[in-house]
Amino acid sequence: MTEQLSAEEHKRRRRERYIIVAVAAAIFILTYIETHISNIGSNLPAATNIIVFGLININIILLILLVFLILRNFVKLIFERRSKIIGSRLRTRLIVAFISLSIVPTFLLFFVVIGFINKSIEGWFSIRVEDSLRESLELGQNYYKDTSDKLLTYASQTGARIGAEGFPIDGDRLRAYLEARMAETGVSTIEVFSSGRQRVGYVIAGHVNQNMVPDIGTESISDVLKGNAANFAQTFEKGDVLRGISPIFSPDRKTILGVVAVSHYVSRGMLTKMKEISTAFESYKQLKILKTPLKASYFTTLLIITLVIVFFAIWIGRYMAKEITVPIQQLAYGTTEIANGNLDYHIDIEAKDEIGVLVNSFNKMTGDLRATKGRIEEANLDLKRTNDELEQRRRYMEIVLSNVAAGVVSIDKSGKVTTINRVAEELLGLTDGTALGKRYRDILKPKDEDFLKAMVVEMNKRGTENIERQVQIDLKDKTIPVLLNLTMLKDDNGDYLGMVAVLEDLSHLLKTQRMMAWKEVAQRIAHEVKNPLTPIQLSAQRLSKRYRNRFFGEDGQVFDECAGTIIKQVDELKTLVNEFSNFARMPSANPVPNNMNEIIKEALALYQGSSKNITFQLNLDDTLPLLEVDRDQMKRVIINLLDNSIASIDGNGIITLGTYYDREYKIARIEVADTGCGIPERDKGRLFEPYFSTKKSGTGLGLAIVNEIITDHRGYIRAKDNTPKGTRFIIELPVKGVKKTGIAMIDELIPRPPA
Repeated sequence: MTEQLSAEEHKRRRRERYIIVAVAAAIFILTYIETHISNIGSNLPAATNIIVFGLININIILLILLVFLILRNFVKLIFERRSKIIGSRLRTRLIVAFISLSIVPTFLLFFVVIGFINKSIEGWFSIRVEDSLRESLELGQNYYKDTSDKLLTYASQTGARIGAEGFPIDGDRLRAYLEARMAETGVSTIEVFSSGRQRVGYVIAGHVNQNMVPDIGTESISDVLKGNAANFAQTFEKGDVLRGISPIFSPDRKTILGVVAVSHYVSRGMLTKMKEISTAFESYKQLKILKTPLKASYFTTLLIITLVIVFFAIWIGRYMAKEITVPIQQLAYGTTEIANGNLDYHIDIEAKDEIGVLVNSFNKMTGDLRATKGRIEEANLDLKRTNDELEQRRRYMEIVLSNVAAGVVSIDKSGKVTTINRVAEELLGLTDGTALGKRYRDILKPKDEDFLKAMVVEMNKRGTENIERQVQIDLKDKTIPVLLNLTMLKDDNGDYLGMVAVLEDLSHLLKTQRMMAWKEVAQRIAHEVKNPLTPIQLSAQRLSKRYRNRFFGEDGQVFDECAGTIIKQVDELKTLVNEFSNFARMPSANPVPNNMNEIIKEALALYQGSSKNITFQLNLDDTLPLLEVDRDQMKRVIINLLDNSIASIDGNGIITLGTYYDREYKIARIEVADTGCGIPERDKGRLFEPYFSTKKSGTGLGLAIVNEIITDHRGYIRAKDNTPKGTRFIIELPVKGVKKTGIAMIDELIPRPPA
């Protein structure tokens, strides 16, 4: 949790840094653009533009931020009302009340101050002030211009007079003329230069100090000697000097004889006033350029102040509403949590008013509910443990009943079936699985019902609670011998609860008993009959050899036929005795890993070419793993089945041998199918019993031996009808690693109670 908070805090700080950088960049870019645009048409200093527009942009961004915060609060209020959050209506009313109380005087003050600022700024930049400053500046500028023009005129007139008199003129005469000219024009100095740039005449007014007037530069004199008159002003420490310079032409105005320079000195005081007027006018123009930005800045500042007041009104309203609505909201949320079963919910709000009392009462109530719930849960745990134990016992009994070899049926005192396992359903021929809950009269045949009633009557006569009888149950295609054990159920008080019937199929037991009996009979027959057979056969052979030549004609023929019959019948008896012996003393299997496909191929090779009217087909599964089998015995099984199939085919036919591997159940399946005459349905139940045969010359031991071998290999063999005709023998053998069965499987299925 701490790592998550720190990650969120880090993310929030990084987002704030990005916002600050973006705002600063926006201020810088806007200020640069506005400053660049304003510099195109104004002479304002760059620093002034940057400061003014920077402040304006900051105000605008602050204004946008405040508008965003206010809109955000309004959106939150609208969202809370639409979401029907508890306390949203009260919060909205308080905020609206605070805004109403603050916004009316705030906006009145805003408009009054806006009008005052607007009037003041308009007064600063009135037309009269601008005209006065402009006229004062133009007056000074016109004074300089008029004086410069007069000086140029004086210089031109003086140069024309000197040129007409014939230049150069005598020095005293020239000086007298220049002084007269100075007195006439009132200028400060008059200077005359020769064409060689030598000053030949110079007069200066008495009120002007010679140090106050600087020398004319040779460059200016050289320009005038080229025929270009000029007027200009020179500025120095003590004031300005206005000059007019004109060339002196010859009478024919083709030759420049010299230069006349007339100067007028302007004192520093007048110059200072002129500069002050100029500076004031420039400042005025700069301020006039900033008139609109200043107004915008003031208006923005006032609007920011107004919005700040509105924002604080909203914030105070939300804060006061929070003090009231948050506890109520927590209480409402707490009731929801308790309704959902969360009794650990606790409200951590400290309040000393009535709401605090309500919160404390709520917390006390949740504590009491939690304690009560704890006691109930403890009782439920005890009950659950008891139910789990009962459920485990019930499951155990179900597993036992479903895996026990006997059929079990329980009937309550009303005669309804309350328990019936799979074996009982099979023995009673109930394949639809709907016997549970029915009355026993509805599921039993009349014959079986009468037999059951007779057992109950006999049990009542004897006064016992248990009786056992053997009964024959008729199914669709066979009759099964069943041992029926009927037990009456009573409680501790001796009250009747119902009955339990246990049905045990005796077919396998009787079959095994018959098999053992036949084995014992076969062993005795083989022992008793085999001993005299050899002497009889030898005696018949000796008689045939010794007395064959003594009988002639019909007597000799009779003698040979009788001796041959004795020898032939003895051989047949030996074959029968050997079959008895093999059946009685079946050698134990020696299973080792073998390839069943190869065993089938070896057995089939014995019949290739011997039965031309029969076609043999192989469908062998190449994925069939090695099987733990006795190679010789399994080969004998295949040969015996092939013999039976060949014997059942009259004419042309097909015998198919196939192997298949069931990966899910790890079972190898071997099939021998033929298109022969088939096996009647009535004979399928006794097919694997000793001395039962459908062939005229059969001993009835072949399939019994096959069944014995397959049983020794923990397998199963059965016979089914082939399609479209014939018989199909199916052998199923377990593959190494087969799933557990019996007690091991039951032990794994039964859940263990917790320690």
